[in-house]
Amino acid sequence: MRHTPAYVITDPEEVKRLVRNNPWATIVSNTATGLVASHYPVVLEEGADGISLVSHVGRPDERLLELGQHEILVIIQGPHGYVSPSWYDNGEVIPTWNHATAHLYGVPEILTEEENFRVLTSLVDHFEHHVEHPRSLHDDEDASRRTAKGTVGIRLVVTRFDARLKLSQNKPAEVVDRIVTALEGGGPFASEALAEEMRRTRGDTAP
Repeated sequence: MRHTPAYVITDPEEVKRLVRNNPWATIVSNTATGLVASHYPVVLEEGADGISLVSHVGRPDERLLELGQHEILVIIQGPHGYVSPSWYDNGEVIPTWNHATAHLYGVPEILTEEENFRVLTSLVDHFEHHVEHPRSLHDDEDASRRTAKGTVGIRLVVTRFDARLKLSQNKPAEVVDRIVTALEGGGPFASEALAEEMRRTRGDTAP
């Protein structure tokens, strides 16, 4: 990412929060045949030391991405959106794009078939508990295990990260207020999620 020290996140807990709230990730691998990218959900291993993610890929993505052979990049994209200079109300003409983003690096571990099924079960349970009538892979374990054979589980212990919260911190408080109000409105660039992230970052709401 662009070198912007004012927006750098150094707290691993902030990175974990971004992962929890934005689990759809982009996996990028610099393979022998060039760059390859895929998109999968990731879940934090909450009890692990540091930042540890578990996920899965569909076969043959594990070979295409050369998983386990070298370092990969996992991109977490949080709330983001266009910020119009018309919202500043001070004559400025240069727009910007606010965002919350984390780049996570590490060499993934390939999980055993049994551990992969455990991770897949946890992944489904993680999202299903939000619905009225949640389903579980254990509802039909035989069929679920057959389907799981078409996937490969991975664990990524993050060895380094580069993360940013660029949320108009360089603007006066009254300008930030106008940006948040515009994002909460009904215009073409409205984004309640980005407005909430800006409010949280400046201390308006709890994490």
